[in-house]
Amino acid sequence: MALDVDTRIQLIEAVRRFVSERLRPLEAKVAEDDAIPDEILAEMRALGLYGLSIPEEYGGLDLSMEDECGVAIELGRTSPAFRSAFGTNVGIGSQGLVMFGTPEQKAKWLPKIASGELITSFALTEPEAGSDSAAVQTRARRDGDVYVLDGAKRYITNANKAGLFTVMTRTDPEKKGAGGVTAFLVPRELPGLSVGKPEKKMGQQGAHICDVIFEGVRVPVENRLGEEGEGFKVAMQVLDRGRLHIAAVCVGVAERLLVDCVAYASERKQFGQALAGFQLIQAMIADSKTEAMAAKALVMETARKRDAGESVTLEAAASKLFASEMVGRVADRAVQIFGGAGYVADYGIERLYRDVRIFRIYEGTSQIQQLVVARETIKRGG
Repeated sequence: MALDVDTRIQLIEAVRRFVSERLRPLEAKVAEDDAIPDEILAEMRALGLYGLSIPEEYGGLDLSMEDECGVAIELGRTSPAFRSAFGTNVGIGSQGLVMFGTPEQKAKWLPKIASGELITSFALTEPEAGSDSAAVQTRARRDGDVYVLDGAKRYITNANKAGLFTVMTRTDPEKKGAGGVTAFLVPRELPGLSVGKPEKKMGQQGAHICDVIFEGVRVPVENRLGEEGEGFKVAMQVLDRGRLHIAAVCVGVAERLLVDCVAYASERKQFGQALAGFQLIQAMIADSKTEAMAAKALVMETARKRDAGESVTLEAAASKLFASEMVGRVADRAVQIFGGAGYVADYGIERLYRDVRIFRIYEGTSQIQQLVVARETIKRGG
């Protein structure tokens, strides 16, 4: 649902204040503690951030894609770990249920997802299935009115906090590839489901990824999401939206880095003048600004197309590809502009440099986005 102009402005302003007044002062602490304070999570719930994309009838804000991207850009102006706390509830952990869930499934889980009472995870990646998402080996075997799940998932975001997993499994071992994949809603409390310890990562401390193990987990038939063999379709439609959201976050991080670079270059003096007076510094700022503007234009245009009901598989992939690569370049230039200060922890630039690296990997690597863009372009004839 698209917000009216006044409501959109109010929401963006509220998120902007929250980011600047509450989140940015805690960036170093969250990175050091590898945890987001409980009071911050409570404030996120109060702001409705867990339900940005959930329909109003289930307690969410039901934002249009354009409005969601606007919020995501604001959230990108601080450590990405903060957004990750509720990101799965907004995106990959809930949208399969929103798009393909039965009325009973939606009524049971969506209100708790929207309020933040229930954290969700999207369990697709496996030790032998990452970019090749149709190669999942986690098995779901029908046994009367239940399916029995066996297998392992890897690098699952928010798994240590999640109470509900959207799990991609293979229900037909005879079908190789996408046709044999089925999606299930799997509550954490079911016997046989276990979660590994959080991995140590390059960046985004405070956001956690874990293995999830299924050993004879008996999942009721009514928890199946869509029909048998539709799991790959669920995953791809969920990822279309998720990729656009991530692209918007990348824009926000780039805009924040630009502000920091300009402020530092205007104050820091070398050879008797501010860094900002040197043309080679100006060139890095100009390149970063231009790329950030181009990424934002692409993201917002794609969001509007999606809101209009158009298929945006190509555009969402292009947005994620360009924006994630762009923010990596901007972060690299930021370290260069800050010089030695950019390499030490006090200024936070090196932390953001590490934080943004994952954007080129999760929800589809840059190489997968290239393949999607090429395939869709060829399909469209140019």
